[in-house]
Amino acid sequence: MESLSHHDVAVMLVSLGALLAVARVLGEIAQWLHQPAVVGEILAGILLGPTVFGALAPEWQGALFPSSGPVALVLGGLTTLAITLFLLVAGMEVDLSTAWKQGTTALKVAVVGMAVPFAIGFAAAWTVPRAMGVHAGADPLIFSLFFATALSISALPVIAKTLMDLNLYRSDLGMVIVSAAVINDLVGWLVFAIILGMLGPGAGQEARIAVTIVLTLAFAATMLTAGRWLLHRALPYVQAHTRWPGGVLSFALALALFGAACTEWIGIHAIFGAFLVGVAIGDSSHLREQTRMTIDSFVSFFFAPLFFASIGLRVDFAASFDATLVLTILVVACAGKLLGCGLGAAWGGMSRRDAWAVGFGMNARGAMEIILGLLALEAGMIRERLFVALVLMALVTSMLGGPMLQFVLGRRKPRRIGDFLAARRFVPRLEGTTGREAIRELTTAACSGGHCDAAAAEEAVWAREQTMHTGIGDGIAVPRARLAGLGAPLVAVGMSEAGIDFDAPDGEPAHLVFLVLTPVEDDGAQLEILSEIARLFRDRARLERARRARTLTEFLAALKSEPPRAGGPEAETA
Repeated sequence: MESLSHHDVAVMLVSLGALLAVARVLGEIAQWLHQPAVVGEILAGILLGPTVFGALAPEWQGALFPSSGPVALVLGGLTTLAITLFLLVAGMEVDLSTAWKQGTTALKVAVVGMAVPFAIGFAAAWTVPRAMGVHAGADPLIFSLFFATALSISALPVIAKTLMDLNLYRSDLGMVIVSAAVINDLVGWLVFAIILGMLGPGAGQEARIAVTIVLTLAFAATMLTAGRWLLHRALPYVQAHTRWPGGVLSFALALALFGAACTEWIGIHAIFGAFLVGVAIGDSSHLREQTRMTIDSFVSFFFAPLFFASIGLRVDFAASFDATLVLTILVVACAGKLLGCGLGAAWGGMSRRDAWAVGFGMNARGAMEIILGLLALEAGMIRERLFVALVLMALVTSMLGGPMLQFVLGRRKPRRIGDFLAARRFVPRLEGTTGREAIRELTTAACSGGHCDAAAAEEAVWAREQTMHTGIGDGIAVPRARLAGLGAPLVAVGMSEAGIDFDAPDGEPAHLVFLVLTPVEDDGAQLEILSEIARLFRDRARLERARRARTLTEFLAALKSEPPRAGGPEAETA
């Protein structure tokens, strides 16, 4: 039996380690900048691929990421597995019951929001194919259908994350957008699956295409009806007789692989089968949120970064970049989606402002567009120039979604403590033993960057403290003040081992002291920050972890930690 040599294994492991490490670091930086992680992950591949690393050290890049041979086959197989599992997670985000409950408004947004950009994309690709990036020898019909689908599909995971960040996910507007995106995803991937089935020359092609379409529709109908019912009935049995989370995790992944194999056998891509399995599993009320998050984390923090980073290894983005084509694709894509979704929302009775918000919310393409483009590239429908344009269009529309929603609705992203902290404003050991001394230390730390006058800030905070004490109980105090001329909120955090009396209602001294300084002109900032402090530290375990922190990194990690499950891992069934 053939096997990898020791050299091949070493190269493979170093390649995977480099891809994962750089992708995760840049993904975290992207999220820190309030952008989707996929932006950083793709940038990692561009840096490690022929665009940057290959241009600087082509021999080293070719040795680490070979384009042929056993290592290339292993990496290719792993990225295929990664994209398959990523579509399982994407399918689990689709909540069919929620889409059904939204009634005709979401259906109108989905139908018109897909029909208009599809018609615009098809007309553009059919009438001016060169301007849309067609390559010589491409089938006009297949290219036009692909281009229309690429412009009409949305990215449900990106849309959902944007709405959550803006506290809009559970609103009426958010539910309409999410429900329309659910329908959009299902129809879009079904259409693309059929387009993939149309590829391939040879005698009897028409009959083969007809069989592929029939089998695809039959598989989709089965998974969304009988398959959903069977999985809903099977999940409680799996939960009752297997350990959490391994039992349900293995069950879901095995079904995804079987579904992927089935659609690959039919003649369309494996990801469509995994996507439909995800839809069927995710729609079951027996699937707990913690199980969903476990599967999401398992895929999103290992397989997804590898896949998106590997995109940059396939194409030289610099050599294939065409500014005119990128701008053309971006304008046509945004115009079609905004017009279609806006008209659908207006038809559904929504106000003009909300209709614009729906359009910008649905305009995000994200990972779905990139995956669709990659499959088209691998199938020979498009070439590198158009693929790069589609990737850039997907990234730009994803980054625009949140800011444009905020602009249209006049909303701001919720303020978080971590947004206003810095290492110099974290004091792990307060030296003062009184409230005034602690306030002096923390105002000095808060104003150390020249953002405010420390003495004036101390006087303002202390004056308020004498009017109303700021101990809130459970060992926490939040001395605060609003300052004139302050550009943005400032938060400083101090720890006291012995505790400091801030006259809390429960009589306990404060071991964790937050100093909050906000601009006079910003009425809501102080309330938002105080509300988050109260919300975070309702969990006693998180409070204890925060009190034990000795660096800002440890403190932020404590804030992001999840509350423990009652009874430990074995207490959870799914």
